[in-house]
Amino acid sequence: MKSKSGCKRLFAAIGYSADGIRAAYRHEAGFRQLLALHGVLLLAVWCFDFDTSTRIILIAVSFLSLAVELLNTGIETVVDYISLEKHPLAKRAKDVGSAAQWLVLLMILIVWLTAWLG
Repeated sequence: MKSKSGCKRLFAAIGYSADGIRAAYRHEAGFRQLLALHGVLLLAVWCFDFDTSTRIILIAVSFLSLAVELLNTGIETVVDYISLEKHPLAKRAKDVGSAAQWLVLLMILIVWLTAWLG
């Protein structure tokens, strides 16, 4: 079977990414909540008198949080696909993904406080 190359591969990847975002939105309340939070934060970026570099950082950390949530959702989905049975390694995998998102949210809080307080 011949694989896609060039522009066909790029457009296929964009389609797969859109499918992933739709699936996360449809099936993950946490992703929808983060979209709402970051929607507000991205609007707030333009309501305050931040310089360009500060705005870029604030926007970047919001996108980072959404990306980490997608990865966390992927981890949880694979763990649940393998088995719904409770297992210490499954818990560890899910907890580590959750911890990654918590760290990013903590970073967002620190970055926003730093931006506001100068």
